Amino acid sequence: MQQIDLRSDTVTQPTAAMRQAMQAAPLGDDVFGDDPTVNALQTRLAELLGFEAALFMPTGTQSNLCALLAHCQRGDEYLVGQMAHCYRWEAGGAAVLGSVQPQPIAHQPDGTLALADIEAAIKPDDAHFARTRLLALENTLGGQLLPMAYVQSATDLARRHGLATHLDGARLFNAATAQAAGPGGEAAAADAVMAEARRIAGCFDSASICFSKGLGAPVGSVLCGSRAFVQRAHRIRKMAGGGMRQAGVLAAAALYALDHHIARLADDHALARRLAAGLAGVPGLVVQAPQTNIVFVDLVGDARERSADLLAHLAAQGVQATGLYRLRFVTHLDVDAAGVDHAVAAIRRFFHA
Repeated sequence: MQQIDLRSDTVTQPTAAMRQAMQAAPLGDDVFGDDPTVNALQTRLAELLGFEAALFMPTGTQSNLCALLAHCQRGDEYLVGQMAHCYRWEAGGAAVLGSVQPQPIAHQPDGTLALADIEAAIKPDDAHFARTRLLALENTLGGQLLPMAYVQSATDLARRHGLATHLDGARLFNAATAQAAGPGGEAAAADAVMAEARRIAGCFDSASICFSKGLGAPVGSVLCGSRAFVQRAHRIRKMAGGGMRQAGVLAAAALYALDHHIARLADDHALARRLAAGLAGVPGLVVQAPQTNIVFVDLVGDARERSADLLAHLAAQGVQATGLYRLRFVTHLDVDAAGVDHAVAAIRRFFHA
């Protein structure tokens, strides 16, 4: 039976060519700073995005944690969206390990944080309050692209109030792909996507970029910032157990992804649109039009009562998804048009649509 895993773009397997690049990578001991492949990745990504330095991490969660603790001290706080990954989905690491308080802010329907809400959340210089030090934004957020004008306005506001800014860019290149696309959704060349990624990242003091999602590497994120910032983050990475030895075997996969998997992200976005279009009009389903590679489908009315049965039906048809009353489907390099059509047909059969 055909298996279509739409749970997340984290389920991607390294391609045969990526595995060959990993096997051929020159290696050293990265704790001593002499793994040439890790060093090449760090230098390359920092230069691509316009930062002074970068640091390879095993996970995006650790990359965000090191960023938050490098920007903030004990008793400080960071402003962040209620649904942001570094607040909601990373086990409260900044609070648990760094005594850094999150100040969550409600999202607007487009995923942004209202500028007035950001400004209102900044604490006065008073002994009663935590010190507001940082604004953290995520782009994309749930597959939604934060508008460039908004990103510029929000980070400008933060700077006017003396705050640092951090970008959780786990899917930065998906955001850049959507931003670089033509008016009809036409795919842009890789260099145009790179330019948009640099524009987005350039609004922030630091940025975390994940390679194990749509870019298809098995492991790894890179944290970018100033040399002084990265030096602080390096110490925190050590405390968090993130020092790796011959890590170039992993960094090689990320380098391969930069060379070969940027332009193809547009294919994932097109497949997400194909999936959403295929589910349009099914009774009981409200399909959110995707901007990148994530499709949310809300079950309403009688369909809501059948959500568990739907997931069991999909599993029996070889289709994996996450959610219950709100399903999430994520397209990626291991899903093709035939797989998307199979998923759509399976859902339509369940609803006899």
